[in-house]
Amino acid sequence: MAGLVVCGTQVSYIGQDCREIPEHLGRDCGHFAKRLDLSFNLLRVALNSLPICCLISLTCFTSSKVWSLEGLSAFGSLEELILDNNLLGDDLVLPGLPQLHTLTLNKNQITDLECLLDHLAKATPALEYLSLLGNVACPNELVSLEKDEDDYKRYRCFVLYKLPNLKFLDAQKVTRQEREEALLRGAFMKVVKPKVSSADAAASSEPRHYTPLPSASRELTSHRGVLGKCHYVYYGKNSEGNRFIRDDQL
Repeated sequence: MAGLVVCGTQVSYIGQDCREIPEHLGRDCGHFAKRLDLSFNLLRVALNSLPICCLISLTCFTSSKVWSLEGLSAFGSLEELILDNNLLGDDLVLPGLPQLHTLTLNKNQITDLECLLDHLAKATPALEYLSLLGNVACPNELVSLEKDEDDYKRYRCFVLYKLPNLKFLDAQKVTRQEREEALLRGAFMKVVKPKVSSADAAASSEPRHYTPLPSASRELTSHRGVLGKCHYVYYGKNSEGNRFIRDDQL
């Protein structure tokens, strides 16, 4: 099988641009694979391939095409899963992976952190190592220059509140201080996005042609002057013309 690399219990299927996990991959390797690397692919399936229970849970937070990793159900003994550089979004659905302790989702399209964490808490109860770098849901300078260290600390606190068994988050080990802070303040670290009405969205999308120049101004290539009215009245205050000059000052 082209692109497939097997080394013991480690299986790699990288950079094949597959839109779903090939059926024969699970059939041939699912029974022994402990580590599966599916980086640099295009894992996507149609909406009607998901179970009804998944569709009901997903419709509450997404209106885009549903993406899934349904083929992972064949990998029941999986302990490590690498899904970096795919196109996975907020509609990511994992089958139950009770032995999975390592999951990396770096450089995907995940924006809704809470939905993801709630799903991982159910699907991967043994998870200890999680990395979300390069997603909008992970606020740092890799995603936006507007984010700072405080944003990232709040993010870590909220993740540890939702997944208290994590030992590593992104590229950093979880400290005891972080665990204590997550226990006390993690519930209040959720980032709430303001709702934008359709009227506001339409108004913001309309182009605005603002210029500080007078309305009678010509194009930049035209160098003729512009005559306008001035409301300023000159009273001569502090002017040299109002000073009395003596002869010895001449």
